Amino acid sequence: MTIAIVGAGPGGLALARILHLNGLEAVVYERDAARAARGQGGMLDLHTATGQRALRLAGLLDGFHAIARGEGQDMRLLEPDGTLLFEEDTPDDAPFERPEVDRADLRDLLLDSIPEHTVRWGHAVAHAGDGRLHFTDGGTAAYDLLVGADGAESRIRPLLTDIRPAYTGQHSIELGIPEIDRTHPELAAMVGRGNFWVFGDRQALVAQRNGDGRVRVYANFYADPGAAESWFATREIPLGDPAATKARLIELYAGWDARFTALIAACEDTVRPRSATTLPPGLTWPSNPAVTLIGDAAHLMRGAGEGANMALLDGALLGLALAAHPDDFATATAEYEREMFERTGAAARMSANMYEDLAAPDAARRLLAFFRRD
Repeated sequence: MTIAIVGAGPGGLALARILHLNGLEAVVYERDAARAARGQGGMLDLHTATGQRALRLAGLLDGFHAIARGEGQDMRLLEPDGTLLFEEDTPDDAPFERPEVDRADLRDLLLDSIPEHTVRWGHAVAHAGDGRLHFTDGGTAAYDLLVGADGAESRIRPLLTDIRPAYTGQHSIELGIPEIDRTHPELAAMVGRGNFWVFGDRQALVAQRNGDGRVRVYANFYADPGAAESWFATREIPLGDPAATKARLIELYAGWDARFTALIAACEDTVRPRSATTLPPGLTWPSNPAVTLIGDAAHLMRGAGEGANMALLDGALLGLALAAHPDDFATATAEYEREMFERTGAAARMSANMYEDLAAPDAARRLLAFFRRD
């Protein structure tokens, strides 16, 4: 029977890997034209009990350790006036509890672990139903089991639920500084080896060290969820002009320590705006023996470091359920969904609570209390 996976992200590839290990082949349909067609974004921190567990089940944990950055666990938390509230430096011999990994490196690890023909590149799904996938180029493909691993705007989710993602109120502009150690050593020293967080009144400046020497910088703002796509225009951020966008951001961070606005000024002229969305925590649906979901397609949650970890574990556990019931997709998917709903519902509620702290006027102090408690 044909298993079709839509989306070659961490969850979809983890599922394909587990199936391959157990002698069950699947086809992964991916809209990207090729493996390197676009950048994969920044770093991920993979947790021992979720993301790393999935990679262990997939036989890839040693490969992950080879590409992970233990020093990426370092963290600094500051207030806008430059007060350092919390600093954590990871010893060289520290266990890999939440190491960082480049998204592209993780994707390559997963892709290299499955037969090359598994992924069908350049297959963007328009819609699905009645046992067939329909692609935007007019082509179709049959399936017996369809797994939506296609993220926030999933084309597969409508087969199971009418619920759609809603805006959270978080709006971000991503910038970056390549080769920061060479070009801006003083800023590199300030950011450190891992994550650098500055939280003020409903806005933050976050910097993240990447394995290729780049630092990604995120200007984050927390607003009324109803503002949605009009927020950037309301705040007079000229997204079509990168230099003017940086100048406007420096204005929006007026009164913050000069080192932080210098971080913005040092960024290259590439800006990527984003408005975050989420599904309701604890979303469920009646089990369908021909369709199921993993990752953000199933449980898109507020950003608190859980999304990719849950996606990887979704893929691994669904793969094991299918391997245990290779001739009974109904039993396999129902078994997977029962565990997934409980596990990811709890994670989504935790992430929602964390978001409330990040969006609070005293976010820095709330995070300090969290880290000290942790």
